[in-house]
Amino acid sequence: MTARVATLELVAPRTAGAVPRGRHAPPLEVRQTQQRRRLFAAAAAVFSRVGYGEATAEAIAREAGMSKATFYEHFDNKEDCIVSLFDTAIEVILGAMRAAGERSRDADPAERVRAAAQAFLGALEQFPDEAQTLLVEIVGAGPRAMARRDRALDAVAQYIDELNRRDHERGAAPRFASTHDAFAIAGAVAIGAENVFPVARAGRHAEKSRRIAGGAAEDSTFRTQAIDDRGRGVARRS
Repeated sequence: MTARVATLELVAPRTAGAVPRGRHAPPLEVRQTQQRRRLFAAAAAVFSRVGYGEATAEAIAREAGMSKATFYEHFDNKEDCIVSLFDTAIEVILGAMRAAGERSRDADPAERVRAAAQAFLGALEQFPDEAQTLLVEIVGAGPRAMARRDRALDAVAQYIDELNRRDHERGAAPRFASTHDAFAIAGAVAIGAENVFPVARAGRHAEKSRRIAGGAAEDSTFRTQAIDDRGRGVARRS
């Protein structure tokens, strides 16, 4: 998981070293990748701090220590920015889940699901600003963003269904009755993710922080226990 998640470990925009220029400058593709990483980090920080609705391209560029023109070289607008950030983050998280599932492929089926869920939750805990974007700000970013969110949940459910299919083929678990069972487990993972969300938010997040505060005290064992319970319930119905 660490190697994949590291691709989302975006440097602090104003503390990153200057990119060399002239004949020592890296290739254009490398420079663009570095710029995009810094813009993603800046966007996540701005969205987390003021919310998607109040965020602007200018604020994101300023946070990244770049010009607004550079922002528009990478994104059409702030909606395009948050969707691109969401897509990148979900790709990394799904990669972490798959890697965790492969590492535990000979384990008990419930342990495989638990390992994949822990990878999902661990990535969110490691990157709180990105977690804010994935769990909260994407909801207010319009129909295109919501479609991405739904597709991401579909991808998590499809992976869980794939784990079950493999376990069934090796005689370790009954096959799910339908894909709805996989979505039930994916939903439990999503609920666990909401409990991972940091509570130390000020201003417009204060009320949400208070609502989450009770759940935030639950440790990862409790969260994965809920996922285990959901998985066992599905298995009994299968």
